[in-house]
Amino acid sequence: MVRPSQDGSSGRTGKGVSSKPVVNGAWESDSAVVPTKPPNKAGSTAAEAVEGRALAKGNVDQQNAHRTQCRASAPSALDRVRQVARRDKKARFTALLHHVTTEQLEAAFWQLKRKAAPGVDGVTWQQYGTGLARNVRALHDRLHRGAYRAKPSRRVYIPKADGKKRPLGIAALEDKLVQRVVVGVLNAIYEEDFLGFSYGFRPGRKQHDALDALATAIETKKVNWVLDADIRGFFDTINHEWLMKFVEHRVADKRVLRLIQKWLSAGVMEEGRWTQSEEGTPQGATVSPLLANVYLHYVLDLWLRQWRKRHARGEVIVTRWADDFIVGFQHWEDAGRFQAALKERLKKFSLELHPEKTRLIEFGKYAEERRAERGEPRPETFNFLGFTHICGKMRNGRLFRLKRQTIGKRMTTKLHEVKAELRRRWHHRVAEQGAWLGSVVRGFFAYYAVPTNYRALKAFRWEVSELWLRALRRRGQKDRTTYKKLARLSQRWLPLPSIQHEDPVKRFAVKTRGGSRVR
Repeated sequence: MVRPSQDGSSGRTGKGVSSKPVVNGAWESDSAVVPTKPPNKAGSTAAEAVEGRALAKGNVDQQNAHRTQCRASAPSALDRVRQVARRDKKARFTALLHHVTTEQLEAAFWQLKRKAAPGVDGVTWQQYGTGLARNVRALHDRLHRGAYRAKPSRRVYIPKADGKKRPLGIAALEDKLVQRVVVGVLNAIYEEDFLGFSYGFRPGRKQHDALDALATAIETKKVNWVLDADIRGFFDTINHEWLMKFVEHRVADKRVLRLIQKWLSAGVMEEGRWTQSEEGTPQGATVSPLLANVYLHYVLDLWLRQWRKRHARGEVIVTRWADDFIVGFQHWEDAGRFQAALKERLKKFSLELHPEKTRLIEFGKYAEERRAERGEPRPETFNFLGFTHICGKMRNGRLFRLKRQTIGKRMTTKLHEVKAELRRRWHHRVAEQGAWLGSVVRGFFAYYAVPTNYRALKAFRWEVSELWLRALRRRGQKDRTTYKKLARLSQRWLPLPSIQHEDPVKRFAVKTRGGSRVR
């Protein structure tokens, strides 16, 4: 039933749902005012103040915004969802599935990797692309009729840096499309809720943003102790019941909730056997990172912010990337009480800290001097996002500087991959080998070329050239490749090591204060 509200907009009422005005599927707060006509004597911006009419019932594939950008385009429907989520932190969104359109599904198809492995149905990107419009229309129809069924993920294992294997779930292609579009819709809501120290798998936030924030906090704040925390088997132990309760804090659209439940309970296929998923989310699924962030937002982030305000005596800094997070403390007493409270908090939600990967260490500006006074060795190091973080000094030997170096296991794993691929490319032309190796080295430098890591970059390039020399010498018994020839090949094809990232403190200041060194 639809009845007009006092301000002239229409609002839905139903059992258990607040009767607030609706704007494109979003419940507005009571204080929000929706303009219904342009303001009098307005200039060229009058069109921006007009609220578009609500979509007719049944026309789920329509959008208020134009398909192409133009001056007459109204704000997109997701922009209005985002605005409501920002204004009212307690708003529950009751109609979201109409944002999943054929255009969005088709756009998601073109964003997929062409050579990605197929799911349990064996459908590849090329096969689905044949008759794409027809396939997308059929998928869209099944979604809105409630006839869509999620397929189980195909489980494979990929090697980790420590020699172990990580289970990875490969979703069917249609599941990837729906998940990608639904994640885009939910991001419009949750990006307004997630806290600033959460960086993992969020739009516009990359690993180096988290690394910059951590480096800035350690170098500029009063950090004397660091808790390097990791949650054991996080993606495999997420409690489905708690997760759905958390999602329902913001999402009241039963169709979207059923979609999430279908993905969670679809199970996995391994060696032809289907296994039901009673807990956890499959790593590799498009929706898993968002659901993991929602889970940790309520379990960890909000609680941590509250604990810091109520119980901490000194400064506390936090940087989280998925289930791997770093917490810095000014006082040892705060660190000890927090670690004990954290264990109890995680236990309530079926989670636990990894005993081997979670450590509380003395770290910071004065850690080395204090340990030297006590006759103890240099401060321990910790790893985060591919880098080993070390207490160091500036070149003058007096001022503190955080040093970051490539984790040794990461470099070794990458070199093993290069060696294996070179064996496959032994009989390719030298120019082809050089071009491929150059792309590998450039990719390595693009991530690891941070200040204080020059030696690791130089060592990686040298190791790659050594592997190339061995591969060239094994191409045939008469091959006599010398180091002099290798030097010429390396100079031509392998880029020289150079620092490609700015100082983290300066870059963090530019990004967070709105300044730009280009202006």
